[in-house]
Amino acid sequence: MFRKAGSGVWGVVRDDEIRTCGSRHQAPLPTPHSRCWSALLTLAVLSCGSGGKTPLVIYTPHGRDLLTVLKARYEQLHPDIDIRWLDMGSQEVYDRVRSERANPQGDVWFGGPATIFALGAADSLLEPFRPSWAGQIRPSGVGPGDLYFSAYETPAVIVYAEQALTPAQAPQDWDDLLDPKWRGKILIRDPIASGTMRAVWGMIIERGLKQTGDTAAGFTWLRRLDAQTKEYVLNGPLLDQKIVRQEGLVTIWDLPDIQLNKRDGLPLGFVFPTSGTPAIEDAIGVIRNAPHQAAARAFEEWVGSVTAQLLAARDAYRLPARNDLPADSLPAWVRDVRSRMVVADMDWDLLARHGAEWMRYWDEHVRGKGDGGRGMGGR
Repeated sequence: MFRKAGSGVWGVVRDDEIRTCGSRHQAPLPTPHSRCWSALLTLAVLSCGSGGKTPLVIYTPHGRDLLTVLKARYEQLHPDIDIRWLDMGSQEVYDRVRSERANPQGDVWFGGPATIFALGAADSLLEPFRPSWAGQIRPSGVGPGDLYFSAYETPAVIVYAEQALTPAQAPQDWDDLLDPKWRGKILIRDPIASGTMRAVWGMIIERGLKQTGDTAAGFTWLRRLDAQTKEYVLNGPLLDQKIVRQEGLVTIWDLPDIQLNKRDGLPLGFVFPTSGTPAIEDAIGVIRNAPHQAAARAFEEWVGSVTAQLLAARDAYRLPARNDLPADSLPAWVRDVRSRMVVADMDWDLLARHGAEWMRYWDEHVRGKGDGGRGMGGR
């Protein structure tokens, strides 16, 4: 999840901005997806002085709201640690860790669907470590060989512009997005770099596969959605702003981001799809041969602790993965979500095995080709 930059602790560097040590100066990158620039960006973060503290480098899609809260509390508990993070898309974290495999620069991979972590596990990018809380999450949230564990659950929701639509007027389920009245009014976060959107696309493809025994039904549905789509948007903050400005009226995005935006006053509403939504298992793991493995393990242990889980839920709208937290200790919004949300029945292992090839096919044969090649989304 991306969040727009704001005031506060230095440490967040997205792929479309650069932050100098100890300052809040920002400048756009000339080539956002350049591996060379990524390496320079990592070097810039690592080179900032730590005042004798142990630098803990975290690669993450979580965004400033959660990371600032966790950084402040963790450094208060561990004054010998200096947390630094690089904020990027879920797929981009995987690409970065893989590109650095021979010479790891990061310590912790924090956030993103377990399906992407499974790719990292298959590529030997993660170090085995079993935190004490591993038995308090669903078995499906435990990676093979104790390589990663779910820290949160991240539901995808249908989002709408509150100033233009009432809750009753907004689409209530996935198939409602195909209604002709939404043509040219739907914006979609570019799925290639987004773990959230990859999960939604996977749900649609799996649904068609269960109904017909073939992936063609799912891709046909996605082609129809492409015909409805006005634009595939580069990142989350831009998507949020475009909906607020009513450049589009409807989108799909993750619940925590929308909750945070609503807290900050943005007029966004959301609907839980009636047929069910992916509850993405949002994972954490120690990077293999991390420069600071002991510190990385200690951070992973803390993220799943009762204290940190409740802190993330109360201050950053994260849905805890732990199933042993007393109901009366949880914020009201968590209890409300768990009572209203229908979780889609998904085969996450199937998505982990075939997700990359499905996305390649979508990118080559569906994007911009809806309605007989007249899709509005384009590139």
